[in-house]
Amino acid sequence: MVIVRPFNGLRPVKELADKIASPPYDVLDSNEARILVKENPLSFLRVVKPEVDLDPSIDLYNSMVYEQGAFNLRHLMEHGEMIQEKKPMFYFYRQIMGDHSQVGLVATVSAEDYRNNLIKKHEFTRKVKEEDRIRHIETQNAQCGPVFLTYPDVPEFDDLQKRICAETDPECDFKSPDGIRHTLWLVNKNKDIETIESIFRDVPSLYVADGHHRSAAGTIVAERRRQSNSSHTGNEEYNYFLAVIFPKSQMKILPYNRVITDLNGNSENEFIDKIRGKFRVTENTVPSPDCKLKYSMYLDGKWHGLEPKDGSFPASDPVRSLDASILQENLLNPVLGIDDPRTSDRIKFVGGIRGTEELEKLVDSGKFRVAFSLFPTSIDQLIEVAESGNVMPPKSTWFEPKLRSGMVVHLL
Repeated sequence: MVIVRPFNGLRPVKELADKIASPPYDVLDSNEARILVKENPLSFLRVVKPEVDLDPSIDLYNSMVYEQGAFNLRHLMEHGEMIQEKKPMFYFYRQIMGDHSQVGLVATVSAEDYRNNLIKKHEFTRKVKEEDRIRHIETQNAQCGPVFLTYPDVPEFDDLQKRICAETDPECDFKSPDGIRHTLWLVNKNKDIETIESIFRDVPSLYVADGHHRSAAGTIVAERRRQSNSSHTGNEEYNYFLAVIFPKSQMKILPYNRVITDLNGNSENEFIDKIRGKFRVTENTVPSPDCKLKYSMYLDGKWHGLEPKDGSFPASDPVRSLDASILQENLLNPVLGIDDPRTSDRIKFVGGIRGTEELEKLVDSGKFRVAFSLFPTSIDQLIEVAESGNVMPPKSTWFEPKLRSGMVVHLL
């Protein structure tokens, strides 16, 4: 039911893959990116965060930033540091982080499938971030950061993937500075390509795990180009956007934790008393909850356990029964006055990769007053929400490991 399509990928030459492939644009700020680029001038951050080459005073949405990214991409191509395949193909991309391994199919997917909700989402997008991604794609005439998709496992495809990776030498295999191993295989045999396309035609839906703004931007670019092309056929590259597609059994979701700057005018005792209206509160608990519907709260140098009371949330609602929703509706909004976590400057979201030590550090610094450690959202919960046509609260999932940008690029 869904279309996955081979493409003429642009990728680093084998000996430079470890230098060029970079973290995605949205996991580090401009100053952090400048430091990495200074240490490694070949970094693909110069394409996906091109402000690193410009004066820090220049606005991130200035046209100079987008033009610099396009210039840097052309430079990599013209100097032979990145090359384009001579034929359309797929790729397998494996990541190993500690004892966790995941292998995804690098492909292009259909913007039409996204419009028709065959590629399902679970988050709202923001127009300003959509437009930023659109300008990057249109100025560079390329999709340089893949969308992270998932789907229910297909044993036939798993067997095919294992066979191809066992029989084929990897095109590149390296460990990034964060200790994650990245391996890329080319899938260039016509029979294998046809089999992959055929298998996915029987997959009813794909699900956006990470990259909602990239998905939306790729779809908007496709529509704009369709309207401006009087000879449009539907086969043009702009009708498809870059993705890495993983079976759901291999997904690793970490918690997305919260820290709050103040207690909304409450004393510590008043705050605890108000919480008790909807939660059972215990002291001296562990920093990380061991199952859903449990929270750990760090306040005044101590960890407290929170469990929502029976009847305090609609258990049958796929969105409102999520841990992040219960915390928002029963505590962050009514007690702490955080009515819109997307816009409030009193809340900060902390990815689980940083650990609960980061929560303690932020609160102990005095910049924040209280922290909440959550149990990770499951991939089945994500799919249930997407199937229901609803969206999750902001910052409900943190996927690791992150996909490197520049491993394979889709030229339009």
